[in-house]
Amino acid sequence: MALGSLVKTLQNIMRKDAGINGDAQRIEQMTWLFFLKIYDAKEQEWEFHDDSYQSIIPERLRWYSWAHDAKDGKALTGDELLDFVNNDLFKTLESLELAPDAPLRHVVVKAAFTDANNYMKDGILLRQVINEIDESVDFTEYKERHAFGEIYETILKYLQSAGNAGEFYTPRAVTDFMAQALAPKLGETVADFACGTGGFLTSALKILDSQVQTPADRELYARSVYGIEKKQLPYLLCVTNMLLHDIDNPEVFHDNSLEKDVREWKHKPDGQFDVVLMNPPYGGSESASVQNNFPVALRSSETADLFLGLILYRLKRGGRAAVIIPDGFLFGQDSAKTEIKRRLLEDMNLHTVLRLPQSVFAPYTSITTNVLFFDNTGASEGVWFYRMDMPEGYKHFSKTKPIRIEHFAPVKECGRTVGISRKTAIPRPSTIRLTSCETAVLTLTCAAILTRKRRSYRLTN
Repeated sequence: MALGSLVKTLQNIMRKDAGINGDAQRIEQMTWLFFLKIYDAKEQEWEFHDDSYQSIIPERLRWYSWAHDAKDGKALTGDELLDFVNNDLFKTLESLELAPDAPLRHVVVKAAFTDANNYMKDGILLRQVINEIDESVDFTEYKERHAFGEIYETILKYLQSAGNAGEFYTPRAVTDFMAQALAPKLGETVADFACGTGGFLTSALKILDSQVQTPADRELYARSVYGIEKKQLPYLLCVTNMLLHDIDNPEVFHDNSLEKDVREWKHKPDGQFDVVLMNPPYGGSESASVQNNFPVALRSSETADLFLGLILYRLKRGGRAAVIIPDGFLFGQDSAKTEIKRRLLEDMNLHTVLRLPQSVFAPYTSITTNVLFFDNTGASEGVWFYRMDMPEGYKHFSKTKPIRIEHFAPVKECGRTVGISRKTAIPRPSTIRLTSCETAVLTLTCAAILTRKRRSYRLTN
């Protein structure tokens, strides 16, 4: 079977199963199976290069032991397969005992199956799905693994229209553009503290991979990204994504970034990063116990605000960040938002605000979003505002007509003129025009977001 039709074939089989309801569950079902097959291929590599390698997965649970169908009538199927998956495979992997110094490639197995689900209730259909995956792609072959990486991206795109799961997916054109703007280099560390499916991390890895020339470079590449994800489905998708990109010990953790005191990060050797790329969850709220991990001035019930506060503490001196935020942050006037904006201007160098078209995240949400570009090099000397309009011939973006990297060409061209990745020389007027480089298209009154005299740090329409 052609790889391009694999996902559709799997979906069609799963639609016949009464236990699966909707795209999000179909995606999760596919992903834990892909994870085990990919992990099995990686283990074959590790065993080949290291005679002392020992798998964390018991022999009976390794993919080749139970999933492969030799067509001799002995492969598990029906109720026997369901019983094995539900009562042996899942229960054993989620309760694996790990040593305190266990390598991350072992840790991710247990984390991947903690809170994971097998939704299928028909063991015969499950066997069909397993056979399609097992026979369609050989992950031990680099070319096939690379080709599957493109197919995997189509799986992630389905999240955008999979109800609430859409929050975990940022269009690849957006993540690629933001990563290219920050231009990470080998030896630098790239972080996403709500990494979802790993889109920003893989966009950074593409840039870093092009810089690899020696085995030492490959080692730097393998240690370059760091992610945390709170929810099980995107975590599993992200870890699988990292394995596909040859990150054998992915520093991706199933955790909540906001549950530690932010003031401690500056004092930890691994607490800060050179590059931060994020699309924080917005619209959510956090408990008082989580808010207490922040200084009083930064405490907010809004999740997006807290993530911006977290970045202020975890961005290295000289580091740079690009963060997607909703309009509510720019125009909000509560004390936490005001303080974060003050710090972005006085403690950080907020130099660019890019206003994205409204339908970038459709159909998941039509909320208007902006990208903040800033670095930890000192106070801002001015902020360039740019409104990105819909490309010619588009009324709005959609699942069938998504935003593409070439749509950012006017932004890149104007950025080279104005300085999207350095301190700008724009003066501090009280009124700033959002431009398409040459033509003023919208005026925002900046009640001291760029002037420190009034210190209200608000934007008003």
